[in-house]
Amino acid sequence: MNAHVIQRDILRLHIAAVEEKFPLRFIGALPRGCVGHVDEADESALELLTEMRDSLTLMGLCSAEIELGRRLGRTVGLVLLSGLKGREAVEIPKLAKAI
Repeated sequence: MNAHVIQRDILRLHIAAVEEKFPLRFIGALPRGCVGHVDEADESALELLTEMRDSLTLMGLCSAEIELGRRLGRTVGLVLLSGLKGREAVEIPKLAKAI
């Protein structure tokens, strides 16, 4: 099964809407398998690296995943840059591709 490709301008529009609603800044798209809580069998899933602003809560992060996933019609997994430690903090940001 081929995953539906999202047009970049549509993706950016939805990301901007989520950034307005939640204290997040999207940095880039991550390769499949970087987000542990996204099922690897879900071929349409989108995994993104984000940076938190101000007072983001865990509930806010989960809500942002759900909101963006609802807008895009697919599963979305978010990784917080500040949540990465050790080797992952160095390697994972290098994997992120511009949105």
